Amino acid sequence: MGRGRAKAKQTKVARDLKYRTTETDFESLERELRGGDDRGEPQIPDAYADLADDYDSDDERHLRQSG
Repeated sequence: MGRGRAKAKQTKVARDLKYRTTETDFESLERELRGGDDRGEPQIPDAYADLADDYDSDDERHLRQSG
């Protein structure tokens, strides 16, 4: 008995999602997913800035050794 109600609800939700007409701001979504500012550079919280600097210097040192 309960399966019919669950299936009907799933069908209703699926139809709502399929036929909903909303505009999606893909540029805003891309910026949010990228996690950076308008120039594409990531925003690093102040609490982690010194850690990020340490990793950057390690990466540069590794590139100089292998290049």
